[in-house]
Amino acid sequence: MPLGLPGARRRHREPADASPERAEQLRGHVTGLCGSHAPLAPSLPALSLTLAPLGFDTPCPPLPWSQSADSAGRAALPSRPRPWPPAVLSALPGPAGVRRGRGRGRTGQGRSRRPPPAALGGGAEEPGGRGSGSPVLGLLSGTRTLLEAPRAPLSQSQAFPAMRPVGVWQWSPWGLLLCLLCSSGWGSPSPSASPEKRPGSEGLRFRLAGYPRKPSEGRVEIQRAGEWGTICDDDFTLQAAHVLCRELGFTEATGWTHSAKYGPGTGRIWLDNLSCSGTEQSVTECASRGWGNSDCTHDEDAGVICKDERLPGFSDSNVIEVEHQLQVEEVRLRPAVGWGRRPLPVTEGLVEVRLPDGWSQVCDKGWSAHNSHVVCGMLGFPSEKRVNTAFYRPISKLKVKPKLRVGRGPNKRLLAQRQQHSFGLHGVACLGTEAHLSLCPLEFYRANDTARCPGGAPAVVSCVPGPLYTASSSQKKQQQSKPQGEARVRLKGGAHPGEGRVEVLKAGTWGTVCDRKWDLQAASVVCRELGFGSAREALSGARMGQGMGAIHLSEVRCSGQEPSLWKCSHKNITAEDCSHSQDAGVRCNLPYTGVETKIRLSGGRSRHEGRVEVQTGGSGPPRWGLICGDDWGTLEAMVVCRQLGLGYANHGLQETWYWDSGNITEVVMSGVRCTGTELSLDQCAHHSTHISCKRPGTRFTAGVICSETASDLLLHSALVQETAYIEDRPLHMLYCAAEENCLASSARSANWPYGHRRLLRFSSQIHNLGRADFRPKAGRHSWVWHECHGHYHSMDIFTHYDILTPNGTKVAEGHKASFCLEDTECQEDVSKRYECANFGEQGITVGCWDLYRHDIDCQWIDITDVKPGNYILQVVINPNFEVAESDFTNNAMKCNCKYDGHRIWVHNCHIGDAFSEEANRRFERYPGQTSNQIV
Repeated sequence: MPLGLPGARRRHREPADASPERAEQLRGHVTGLCGSHAPLAPSLPALSLTLAPLGFDTPCPPLPWSQSADSAGRAALPSRPRPWPPAVLSALPGPAGVRRGRGRGRTGQGRSRRPPPAALGGGAEEPGGRGSGSPVLGLLSGTRTLLEAPRAPLSQSQAFPAMRPVGVWQWSPWGLLLCLLCSSGWGSPSPSASPEKRPGSEGLRFRLAGYPRKPSEGRVEIQRAGEWGTICDDDFTLQAAHVLCRELGFTEATGWTHSAKYGPGTGRIWLDNLSCSGTEQSVTECASRGWGNSDCTHDEDAGVICKDERLPGFSDSNVIEVEHQLQVEEVRLRPAVGWGRRPLPVTEGLVEVRLPDGWSQVCDKGWSAHNSHVVCGMLGFPSEKRVNTAFYRPISKLKVKPKLRVGRGPNKRLLAQRQQHSFGLHGVACLGTEAHLSLCPLEFYRANDTARCPGGAPAVVSCVPGPLYTASSSQKKQQQSKPQGEARVRLKGGAHPGEGRVEVLKAGTWGTVCDRKWDLQAASVVCRELGFGSAREALSGARMGQGMGAIHLSEVRCSGQEPSLWKCSHKNITAEDCSHSQDAGVRCNLPYTGVETKIRLSGGRSRHEGRVEVQTGGSGPPRWGLICGDDWGTLEAMVVCRQLGLGYANHGLQETWYWDSGNITEVVMSGVRCTGTELSLDQCAHHSTHISCKRPGTRFTAGVICSETASDLLLHSALVQETAYIEDRPLHMLYCAAEENCLASSARSANWPYGHRRLLRFSSQIHNLGRADFRPKAGRHSWVWHECHGHYHSMDIFTHYDILTPNGTKVAEGHKASFCLEDTECQEDVSKRYECANFGEQGITVGCWDLYRHDIDCQWIDITDVKPGNYILQVVINPNFEVAESDFTNNAMKCNCKYDGHRIWVHNCHIGDAFSEEANRRFERYPGQTSNQIV
């Protein structure tokens, strides 16, 4: 058979009428056919024809019945016949009726019976009988067998055995011609004239807008009846985001945003209270208040974050991008002299912007300090300073000649830049409040411009680095000369500098900020106040973990010029306004320092893990070497992951089994000790000249496993204060506690089983407010069985309990092994995941807490030997940093204690960094006692 198609006819019949009028009529009919059916071809597993022998690789139009796709983009089996266009059925030339094929199906003893007229799209029987029935089917020379289920084994006459036998098609030259016309686009409508629509979305168009964003995220805008509008975030969920992402051509959503994170839109708010199950094919199938019925403002515009994976075969003719978005992606400073020899970060130089065709300079005509302020913010610097015009100005007076030879020096370099005609940006008019240069009015060079930057020169900017990136001694002196006071804003829980949950200081207490109306302007004020650049992202929905305690601010609105967040307009929050699931966060622009090029991971299964290799060399040629694994731990791994930009540390490995791909065996660093806050490994204490390893060999070198998320444990301090009391417990009831070393050392010499021990008891409620579950470091195979208590210990020391004198001297201690880490209770929308019963998995789920009641063994401090006086009760969770967390500074809780030998008063319990420095100093001034009251 021709072309290897089963059932194809060998005979060739000439068309009955080949006149120009008839050809034009055929073109119109092909337009209707192709426009109606051809777009389905990429996604349908229908019968197709590959014209390989003729030099084509083009699919033919699919069978004319409706198809639908599931959420994964797989085409479903046909559910009912799809009618052919009536004009095509009635006007196309060709043989009349439906030809009979030679299929091997059992129906009709080898003959396919003709479908009823309704199935062919003609409604009732067409006039003229079979002579005018279905010319298109005549062109395709096909017949169709409609069966509800397979009644016989599939034969070679069916092209796709996985499908039920929906038909056998036979092809004539006219059918081949029609296939070629459809696939080549002849007669097909243009996308602009008739864009492809998803089922149920006819008449709608979608786009992602706003800034800053990636191509797969943004504010959702819908065009209906020729008018663009937005969606309100009321009742918006991830399920609705899934539907919208599929409308936009992406496979699924990974998140969604509210409160106009990508900026407020304009025009109508088309949808409000949108409620989807996530399985809908179109947003029109979701419940809502109706089109255009909304009580929202554009400050409540919803956005989506889609997975950067396109639906196969999706045509984005109904999805458009906002014009002129993100034309300037990046900005850099190129020093006029000493390029490559200047220390990083670069703070002064020629402004260059990255355009689609590469890096280009900016003309300085009309350049202002506001423009410099925006550029410095993008580069990670909080402010700008005036440029030495005497150094750069002479170049603007030089007359450029086409063949002028350029020597060395700053002026010659600028002249060379002008000669290269590299200006891509003519005019910039920023207000100084923008977080990105692309938000400013820009004038780009056009191809028909006669001259670039006439009479001007490249724009030059000089920035002032923040305290964290101050390099020179003069800059450090300037920073130190400024009046230093305690900051009233801080970032918590971030993996890198300049990112985290925003917390502000009010009345001596730190609290969070609600994310309502949180935007880039407010986030940029926070970033610049802390010595970073403008904000890269304004985070909402507790993306940096939840805080605990007060929420001080809500509905913060800034212009971007304020020196402090407290200078912005805001609303004092009430208990009903916000919860910690709405804590705001930021990611700030940071200066480029190049520290990530001095370290790398090798041999890992992914880029987030591997053996640590560092670059050394000093004045000589650089070389790569290993780090001794002795004493390597989580804090050191935190610095490595931060330096590489890989998030949080999951594990610090003292022994590695990674494959050595680079044949690097030399150990160049040992004795590494970090606090966990360093920006790079070379800022940690280490030995680089006298290397000493207890266990030599590449196997015992340092490695890390990094993660994008981490847990964050926090103790409920108020519960400790409420439940603290003293108990005198008989020794005969403390044998198991003594075995687990939960008593003071003097208990060993006690008169067992007579006598008693005085115990300070209290309950501990430990919350996981991070973004990853807290799991024991050791696997179940390494847990230790304790026969006396009848349980396993997953961590030898999970919590330290200490009694300290006011000067910090420890006078009594206790500890708690993690014999059972489980989810005692959880927040409303969180399900329990860990339970100790029946040797179950141990851990604390995000949004849950583990409760150690005051009446269980070892939940105490043995204070038998403590004398009356004023003390500090301190509880430290995860004291040895065995398990990685996003923030270790909130793991300690402190209380004031007064003990008179018979009773104890516990008060002022608080997380170690929950108050200001002045408030903490007040806690150390212990009051006297009057009538059993602390005054």
